[in-house]
Amino acid sequence: MGLIKQAIEARVAAEAAERAGQPVVITIARDFGAEGHEIGKMLSTLLGIPLYDNELLVRSAMRAGESVDKMAAYDERRAAEFMAFLPDRVDSRTLSDKLFRSMSQVILDLGATESCIIEGRLSDYLLRNNPNHIAVLVTAPFDERVEIVRKKRGLNKREGAKLVREMQKARETFYKRYSAGKWKMTDGKDIVVNRAKLGRQGCVDVIAAAYNAKLRELGIYEEEAARVAEEAAAAAPLNVEATVEDAVASR
Repeated sequence: MGLIKQAIEARVAAEAAERAGQPVVITIARDFGAEGHEIGKMLSTLLGIPLYDNELLVRSAMRAGESVDKMAAYDERRAAEFMAFLPDRVDSRTLSDKLFRSMSQVILDLGATESCIIEGRLSDYLLRNNPNHIAVLVTAPFDERVEIVRKKRGLNKREGAKLVREMQKARETFYKRYSAGKWKMTDGKDIVVNRAKLGRQGCVDVIAAAYNAKLRELGIYEEEAARVAEEAAAAAPLNVEATVEDAVASR
């Protein structure tokens, strides 16, 4: 019940921040293999705010008037395969720039309108001047990331290491190309969490604490949490925990 209550309170506080024109946005940059995506999903569930990852591609493709498949070919996740961000052909370079501009606007719009989590796509750089932006890097030592990737994909150690190096390079190339060399994955981070030391849940807890601290700084969290507690008490006077226990015992 404690986790459920925390999630409800966080979601209501996030909605209040949006109404006040002060949405709090978390961006997650992640070293390949550090499970940044999994951590983002867990954080989204805990805080009750949306995680934008693949949906960014859909929104960006619609904005650019291109197919999602074409958008995906120029996405950071597949840059190693397509070399999309350093193309030789002028038309490819023009298209990649067009699609990135579309994605950039989607990210900026999200950052200005709703509390959310945005994964990768240079979102930390694009939102660097947003005062309510929390920039996170999820990392882990190289060997730990190789082991995680190897186990998930059924690879041997050599194959896992090769994949981690290639995909890490692709992400770093994405940063270099679209920040014009001004920004690295490690730059401008408010929080760096080591998945190898903290585990996924530990990383989530650290980031969630920072998010709630930001809401408190904005003067939103306590007021909304108190209101939620009062409304919940008025609407549900029954002892919920006892009711649940009774229901389980009756099975």
